[in-house]
Amino acid sequence: MATDAIYIIAIGAIVAGFIQGLSGFAFSMVSMSFWAWVLDPRLAATLAVFGALTGQILAAFSVRRGFNLNLLWPFILGGLAGIPMGVAVLPYLDMDWFKVILGALLVLWCPAMLFSQQLPRITIGGRLADGIVGIAGGIMGGIGGFTGTLPTLWCTIRGYNRDAQRAVIQNFNLSMLLVTMCTYLATGMITTEMLPLFAIVLPAMLIPTLLGTRFYTKINDVAFRKIILTLLTCSGIALLLSSVPSLLERLSA
Repeated sequence: MATDAIYIIAIGAIVAGFIQGLSGFAFSMVSMSFWAWVLDPRLAATLAVFGALTGQILAAFSVRRGFNLNLLWPFILGGLAGIPMGVAVLPYLDMDWFKVILGALLVLWCPAMLFSQQLPRITIGGRLADGIVGIAGGIMGGIGGFTGTLPTLWCTIRGYNRDAQRAVIQNFNLSMLLVTMCTYLATGMITTEMLPLFAIVLPAMLIPTLLGTRFYTKINDVAFRKIILTLLTCSGIALLLSSVPSLLERLSA
């Protein structure tokens, strides 16, 4: 592999590790905005799941606040149902269209919430709605480790406080990513040729992830919500930048 690609993999892991340590999610979204330029989509997805899982394990030992099993279990059960769907569809998925649709959703919705005087609150649906969002998160996890994106947006709309939201997303992501990684192993998606790349991602993300968790403990609910919505918006922009040119080129051919 070219030296430039190795540097990009390491830089992506560093930035994504810090963001995940701070927010409890977004490793895959951030890292893919770097790696999509130099790696095959399926290889990038596998590395993203590995890095995100490693970061969640570190965060689980570093930040333990607001755990509520009654709040968490619908997301977990839904996610477990969604992961096989995502893994099954991954070989047939048009990643450009997927990233355009997801990126457009984030870019349109998150800034509206960020600049709104009064954030909308959704209180209807109860655990059934939480479970449906969990299914969507599981599908996206099977596709490429994007487990936290929709559940994070949903928890923000629900109006959960910082610690409750962090606990849901952190434990949901940890569970989903662990199952996704086991599924990748069982289906042969992870090969011995990938191990040197894992060895680049792991040390690059360790310290940034721990720094991110330390910074999280210093901020309040309002700052946390702004950070989350800003990260989701930036993730959407990155997805559009990485997919729109390729999609336009295909459509014009």
